[in-house]
Amino acid sequence: MNDLFQTTRELTATALPVELEALAPPPLLLPGEQLEHYQALQQAIFADLAPRSAIEWLLAIDIAELSWDIQRYRMLRHKLLETYRQTAVEAALRRIDMVGIDPEFEAEAETYTLQNALSWRCDPVAASEIEARLAAYGFDQRAITTEVYVQAREVLVLFEGLLNAAQTKRMLLLREIRNQRFGAGPLRRLR
Repeated sequence: MNDLFQTTRELTATALPVELEALAPPPLLLPGEQLEHYQALQQAIFADLAPRSAIEWLLAIDIAELSWDIQRYRMLRHKLLETYRQTAVEAALRRIDMVGIDPEFEAEAETYTLQNALSWRCDPVAASEIEARLAAYGFDQRAITTEVYVQAREVLVLFEGLLNAAQTKRMLLLREIRNQRFGAGPLRRLR
């Protein structure tokens, strides 16, 4: 169907030349990230780009790092949305449970609301009970999702900026590799 796509079996291993290994230090990984995953991504990019010169290798290394960053930003954004979903459930529970509470019991009621939101996140049985209760008061999944995006809007803008910047840099580097190969690159003109 698509001749440009290679399956894992078709990807050929392209190893970083030993003399360039110092230019590609191991990545600084966040907790939960695995070096093997980074290396697999890097290897797939190297195999796909098949760098031919030192400059192309440097560009390919940068493309691999940017691709890793893009994956990282997507995963972090997903985890962020999970956290904000708990906060949105908490806010909805507060709107239901805190109405008409005597001021002297507000602190205790707030504690129970926080515990219920945590239970919603950690306990599937509690989650279905809480979701049914929320639905009975008009808080369906769309309402909760809307609350998530309202609460997370500023941080989502930050992640969108990070993703766009990394994707733009990656495209520029890919274009530079193309320019190097087809003689339009600045280094080719100097030769």
